[in-house]
Amino acid sequence: MLLPVLVVTGEAIRTNVQERAAVEALGEGMARTRTFSELEGAMLAKVEVLWRALSGFDANARKEYRAAGEAVEYWETRWRSELQPSEAGLATRFDVVQVALDRVADSLFSLVERGERDAAWRLSQQELRGTVIPALTTSSRDIYGQLRRTSVRAAFDRLEEILVAERRTLLLVLAAALVLGTLIALRIARGIARPVADLQGAMAQVGAGQLDARIPDGGPDELGQLANAFRRMRDDLQTAQARLVQAEKLAGIGQMSAAVAHGLRNPLAGLRASAQLALRQTPGSDAFRETLTGIIDEADRLDRRVTHLLDFSRPAPYAPMATTPSALLEAVLPAFTDAFNEQRITLDVALPTSLPLMRVDPSQLEQVLVELFANALYAMANGGTLAVHGSAEGDTLELVVRDTGIGIPPQTLPQVTDPFFTTRTEGTGLGLAVVRRFVEQNEGTMLIESVPGTGTTVRMRFPAVQP
Repeated sequence: MLLPVLVVTGEAIRTNVQERAAVEALGEGMARTRTFSELEGAMLAKVEVLWRALSGFDANARKEYRAAGEAVEYWETRWRSELQPSEAGLATRFDVVQVALDRVADSLFSLVERGERDAAWRLSQQELRGTVIPALTTSSRDIYGQLRRTSVRAAFDRLEEILVAERRTLLLVLAAALVLGTLIALRIARGIARPVADLQGAMAQVGAGQLDARIPDGGPDELGQLANAFRRMRDDLQTAQARLVQAEKLAGIGQMSAAVAHGLRNPLAGLRASAQLALRQTPGSDAFRETLTGIIDEADRLDRRVTHLLDFSRPAPYAPMATTPSALLEAVLPAFTDAFNEQRITLDVALPTSLPLMRVDPSQLEQVLVELFANALYAMANGGTLAVHGSAEGDTLELVVRDTGIGIPPQTLPQVTDPFFTTRTEGTGLGLAVVRRFVEQNEGTMLIESVPGTGTTVRMRFPAVQP
């Protein structure tokens, strides 16, 4: 709406200038009237000189008449310079009266100088009083009237034109402002109504359970902030839903696992005891003894799997405390030193002492490292490098475990943290599921990146303990 205001302001300034010009023109007209008044006074002074000449009391009357004539000439020249082209006829009419006055004056002065005062008196009565003075009076009255009418009428006509033009301009500005204001209002309404409608539709979809509904992009205004807040809420709902689904899945798996484990453990224990008893009391060939030993070993292996399954199915106790990544690594590393040496695996540790503390359950994070190191041993059967790096950014501590093993195929990467999913013939499919469970329980996040033939990187981020 700034444009109409600027237009009205500009029109007001322009009108003010024009009105000032009209007033100045009126002032000039009044100035012409004042100049003519001086000219009229000079003419009357000439007439006064003639009356003194007739009375005989002024011997220098002719000389004074010429001086008065010079004054008349001065004021007439000035008056003519101020007249408009349309007023030129006024000067001509005045000249006629002046010529008649000069003609009568010459005759009167001649008669007075010859001593014919009676004739001069009769001439003055006949010509001066009867013709010239009435003509001067009538001419002056008409000139005054015409000068006033011309000046005032011109000024009022000009002011009327200015007012009409101003009224027309203001009406146009008003109409333009109404049209422009309507268009702007419609644009604003459309700009608000459409995003509101889109956001309302997205909220309805999310409310109906469609958490993947598209949320309109938010701008810098309040509506955009509302859309961004709603998007964050939708993302939080997606995360909560995913965790709820995962929790339900784990609960179901845990109940099933506990039932299966308990159903297997007792028969396995009886089978192992019978094999041990037969091995000690029954003589036989080496092949027979080797078979019994194999039965015992397989029973032990199955028992370890059942134990692993039971550990996964039970609720994990959570006892957080402040610790450092170096302390966690030192607790786990001795159990893998021999295995790393046998498989020619080089350890690359970069855990600066400047890293902040992390508040986690040490036993759970140690189990996380155990599972990751076990996977690295499997992936780097022919040797390689296992890197354990730590870094801090803001209030977040990142722990990275990277191997140079066989990697994970892209099609199976999204499933590697699902319980019981495994590509290993001897695996239980619970290792990375345990890792994910413990990382999330310690308020962390985990990201697995892998390139087949190059290696796998596991990035874990935890809140840092503020000093």
